Amino acid sequence: MTKNPGHLVAIGYDDVADAYLERFGISAVRQKWAGRLIDSLPTDGGRVLDLGCGAGIPVARDLAVLGHAVIGVDGSAQQILRARKNVPQATFIPADMCDVALEAGSFDAIGAYYSITHVPPAQQGPLIQKIARWLKPGGVFVGSFGTGASGEWTGEWLGTTMFFGHNAEAETLKHLSDAGLTVRRSAIERQDNEEASFLWIEAAKNT
Repeated sequence: MTKNPGHLVAIGYDDVADAYLERFGISAVRQKWAGRLIDSLPTDGGRVLDLGCGAGIPVARDLAVLGHAVIGVDGSAQQILRARKNVPQATFIPADMCDVALEAGSFDAIGAYYSITHVPPAQQGPLIQKIARWLKPGGVFVGSFGTGASGEWTGEWLGTTMFFGHNAEAETLKHLSDAGLTVRRSAIERQDNEEASFLWIEAAKNT
């Protein structure tokens, strides 16, 4: 296992902040699932946590334009600098999503798109527990996870060194259930902008 995956991911995204947005900034798959999160929010404005917010485009920007209060978290200092410039009406916190301290029961929805796959498999269950704790009762979580047998990988990606990790689908679903999150929708979908598939989840916190 990589000695400090979180640090590796943070400095990796510092290196490729602009290249990542150019390469992966548009995805119909992500847009569809982000739309499901948006549909769950109060019409008069909700409070949303964007875990692994990157440069704030498109997710935080789209939520803010719709009048929602957005808190973004990302371990990359360079991504946070860009997010604050791109979406000045949102709040962005430079922190590892596994370590950040947030108020319990304070979010109507939480999104994590392509970010939990940078967390070691053993830490994903505890992170899902935190996500459930941060949500209001009935709040919605939408996120993407890896597929196939559990594993980790460290190597060259987009011109930098990057870490990826995931649990098998059944284990991810068990973590969600154990955290008190009821899955409303789940699907393995192939990306439209790269040769990869993800397990997409929409789940609600039990009331």
